[in-house]
Amino acid sequence: MRWRIRVMGERSWRALAPIALIAVAACSGGSQGASQVAAAGSPAPDYSGTTTDGKPFSLKALHGKVVYLNFFASWCGPCNEEAPSIEKESQAESKAGLQVVGIDVLESPAKAKFFRTEHSLTYPVIADDGTLRSEYSINGLPVHAFIDRKGVVSKIVVGEMSPSQIQSTVAQLLR
Repeated sequence: MRWRIRVMGERSWRALAPIALIAVAACSGGSQGASQVAAAGSPAPDYSGTTTDGKPFSLKALHGKVVYLNFFASWCGPCNEEAPSIEKESQAESKAGLQVVGIDVLESPAKAKFFRTEHSLTYPVIADDGTLRSEYSINGLPVHAFIDRKGVVSKIVVGEMSPSQIQSTVAQLLR
């Protein structure tokens, strides 16, 4: 059997371009369907759900506190490396008004709960079904989102943070 390869002409590519753009947009996993997209300087998107312990959780209920959202996954090496430092910061600054919340991105509640247990985390952990992932435009891990006492996103950091970077960012917000 002979195979014939046909090269598409410029006219054919032009005809397919709109279809390709629609396909890329549909598969991008962007913020479509999200009520609001988080960005530094804008109000944090509201979120309500349950923690891995089955307790109700609402970002709105944390208004007045500095909120540190740590987006992670159990398979993420840097996420596992950061967990002890984040727990330490949570313990050190909780009385000053810091609330850390772990967000396990697109893993099961069982995996999120195991991560929390494995790292002896005392702060709440949520198994995100993709809602927060979309609202914070997460496309890699770890990601750190810091929200001030007024509910405004102060800073979003993509990638691993050192303990001193975490401490410095939290200290600025607690002032």
